[in-house]
Amino acid sequence: MSLKTGLAYGRVWHLVDAKDKVLGKLSQRISIALRGKYKPIFHPSSDCGDYVVVVNARHLALTGKKAAQKKYFWHSGWPGGVTELTYDKFSAEHPTGPLKKAVYGMLPKNNLRKVQMGRLFIFADADHPYEKNIFRDYENGAAQIDLDSEIEAPKKD
Repeated sequence: MSLKTGLAYGRVWHLVDAKDKVLGKLSQRISIALRGKYKPIFHPSSDCGDYVVVVNARHLALTGKKAAQKKYFWHSGWPGGVTELTYDKFSAEHPTGPLKKAVYGMLPKNNLRKVQMGRLFIFADADHPYEKNIFRDYENGAAQIDLDSEIEAPKKD
């Protein structure tokens, strides 16, 4: 096996700073990294994705009025057991919840989904225990997957 082929099979650790990034665009690019779609050996039934560490998930941005209008629903299974929260309340209670639910919804609905979500580590603030594992830092250098292009929140005047 050549060196390039060996590197394609290896799992890389990516660090993503989510501060002021748009939720949907960021979660779409994270799901691509978790699946390994950018690798030359990608196949939909293979598990060749990378590890992704997301920091500052508390400071995600949403476009438009979604912060007040977007709602999260779930049901306990009991009569009257519907729970409904807006994005503001949900992110206040669970700072990593909106990003986790968005990435989970963008992964394929098959047996690999749970395994791929196991390689996603989301932290509300900048502190995380995976400093030694990080291979690609998307805040400080060039990236193979361009996670920073066009996902900044629009500036409000």
